[in-house]
Amino acid sequence: MSDHAASAATPGATNTASTSTPPAASPLARTPRRGRVLPGSAEEKRLREIWEAPPGWRGWLSTVDHKTIGLRYLVTAFVFLLMGGVEALIMRVQLARPNATVLSPEQYNQLFTMHGVTMIFLYALPVLSGFSNYLWPLVLGSRDMAFPRLNALSYWVFLFAGIFLYASFPSGQAPNAGWFNYAPLSGLEYSSGPNIDVYALGMVLLGISTTVGAMNFVVTLLRMRAPGMSLDRMPVLVWGTLTASGGNLLVVPSVSLAFLLLWMDRRIGTHFFDALNGGRPLLWQHLFWIFAHPWVYAVVLPAMGIVSDALPVFCRRPLVGYGPVALSTVATMVIGFVVWIHHMFATGIPALALSFFGAASMVIAIPSAVATFAWIATIWTGRPVFRVPFLFFAGFVLLFVVGGVSGVMTAAVPLDWQLTDTYFVVAHLHYVLLGINVFPVIGGIYFWFPKFTGKMMSERLGKLGFWVLFVGFNVAFFPMHIAGLLGMPRRIYTYPAEMGWNTANLITSLGSFLFAAGVLIFLIDVLVSLKRGKPAGDNPWDAPTLEWSMSSPPPPYNFAVVPWLASRHPLWEGRIDEPGITVPMRSQLDEGYLLAHGREALGTTALEANPDVILKMPGDSYAPFWLAVFATLVFAGLAMGAWIFAGAMLAGCAVSIVVWLWPERALIQREPVAVRDAGG
Repeated sequence: MSDHAASAATPGATNTASTSTPPAASPLARTPRRGRVLPGSAEEKRLREIWEAPPGWRGWLSTVDHKTIGLRYLVTAFVFLLMGGVEALIMRVQLARPNATVLSPEQYNQLFTMHGVTMIFLYALPVLSGFSNYLWPLVLGSRDMAFPRLNALSYWVFLFAGIFLYASFPSGQAPNAGWFNYAPLSGLEYSSGPNIDVYALGMVLLGISTTVGAMNFVVTLLRMRAPGMSLDRMPVLVWGTLTASGGNLLVVPSVSLAFLLLWMDRRIGTHFFDALNGGRPLLWQHLFWIFAHPWVYAVVLPAMGIVSDALPVFCRRPLVGYGPVALSTVATMVIGFVVWIHHMFATGIPALALSFFGAASMVIAIPSAVATFAWIATIWTGRPVFRVPFLFFAGFVLLFVVGGVSGVMTAAVPLDWQLTDTYFVVAHLHYVLLGINVFPVIGGIYFWFPKFTGKMMSERLGKLGFWVLFVGFNVAFFPMHIAGLLGMPRRIYTYPAEMGWNTANLITSLGSFLFAAGVLIFLIDVLVSLKRGKPAGDNPWDAPTLEWSMSSPPPPYNFAVVPWLASRHPLWEGRIDEPGITVPMRSQLDEGYLLAHGREALGTTALEANPDVILKMPGDSYAPFWLAVFATLVFAGLAMGAWIFAGAMLAGCAVSIVVWLWPERALIQREPVAVRDAGG
């Protein structure tokens, strides 16, 4: 692992904390001391000193704490959500009545392009990365992610990529070819300014963030689970984020290549998408949708995982059908890799391809239906408690069904030919990417806000905000289906009065502002609760998973001792019957391995999560921040055609990487440490 030094589990090695003797059955010769750490004890204070970030701006720039990075992702993504929302409201003012002149055609093109880029790439996945970054080590029983510095790099690159994409917006030179960015419209002959160059290079930069983040999640899952957390004991959120991360590792190179080739067409003189010189404009659509359709599931599956883990808490029972839901999560992504052509049914592809991809697009409804029926069965067979998070999760289930049904409709090739590039597709897109993402996200914030801050959010404001959001969302986006069926094309900035779209557009615009009011109520609730929220306690929802076994907010080191798990619901053991769990076999949460010789974490085997190795974790570092700065400046130099400047910044990247990888004295002097089997 390049981000931390792994101390090999070598027989005969010693540890200053090791005083106990392993059992005869232990495969290794020595073991760290097992025990418990009491709050306020010397061991607890030492752990806090080891893992706490430095105070002030130094800690702010250098921290690699996954909790801090997760919260930064959440806050930054919500800032981008607000920016994208403002862009949407301006467009809805333009479209509220026919023949409006609030925006010029070029201004409208830039607004709807940046709105799409912001909501799809700068909000939808990053906000879920925020949840996963914060929660994964807590629910997996680990002290940090596998690669803490890569985690910090992923955030900084995401932040700077967002700033880079918006850099040309104030000057009126923002991307203007839609977030699809289809060639040849995005070619130099139709857009000679920096608009598309900024978009192309910004997306390549953002792809770096997505890729390193996905690698981190996959390795964390394979190596950083608590002992006893076998694959069938992982929370569904972990399954969702793991599947999304695996998908991103495979598809992000496709879109990064597409944008790089487009930039080369525009600025170096190649002809990959130039039909007049032997290029293939349709190649752009293939490369883009090979990425973009699995990306849709990447921004849906972690949100589904949030609902699958949090909804049962308010139903006072475990999730119905955990195994089928976990398998359906993986199946959704697998099938999602072979349905990208349904975005291209109107491009003249062969009839055999239409038949195959149309059928595959319908089949993908099956795993989604498995999850939907599992949620409904959990509510039906449970004892629902109608708290604010439950309302958001239940509302999500309804929106998920509406978005899914409209998606299956467009899988029928003849109907898709009629609906392609109409507002029906816009409606489906918003139900899928906004309804299925925003409602679980806000519900998740209400659910985990006590864990983030130690305070509760307001039930009264929360319920008011939910109903305003739910009604506003459906008033805003359901009429788009009607406008699309009436023939209203997407990507038009105005329309004549006699087309019959006036009423649907006016209702949509009013609903958009109502939805925005709901978001404002939610933000007010967050700010008020941060200052005056009631103390939450450690587990205010009586939830069953590991993150609620510690104080709220969690200490810097997460777990004072490494827990050992015997079930999926360690905090509900004794209340529910789970296969394979007997009275002597209970999870151990307050007694376990004491790892306090510097920043240490326990590495486990990939399948059964048996203790395998003690990992020496890296300390805080400025290197990820500076590497992200120099990488962003490389792309800025390419956008401006400043080749010498870009080369100098590339050298800065190299220096940052050397500083990053330079061995630390503590790692050189540290002796290997062995661990024993958790069952001993």
